[in-house]
Amino acid sequence: MEPSSDNGSLPPQLIYLKRLVTALAVVMIAGFLVLIGSLVIRLNADPLPLPERITLPEGVTATAFTQGADWFAVVTSDNRILIYDRTTGARRQEVVID
Repeated sequence: MEPSSDNGSLPPQLIYLKRLVTALAVVMIAGFLVLIGSLVIRLNADPLPLPERITLPEGVTATAFTQGADWFAVVTSDNRILIYDRTTGARRQEVVID
């Protein structure tokens, strides 16, 4: 005996519940696709450039950048952390990473 696809034999509450479950599945799949799409777009975006007032030493490239309330910190490719003043852009401190 094959299952019937006829909804006429189901009570109205079960038909309503079946439609709600189907709608939930569609919304969840669409939300998952939007989430994956936004992650792909975000991860493929160009990194933000350093502020114009920060000048790195010659031959040094930045690998990471962070900021605090009144300072910027740049991690360089030669294992140094350069800390700059936010208002003037002058270098405050340099930390060498061993």
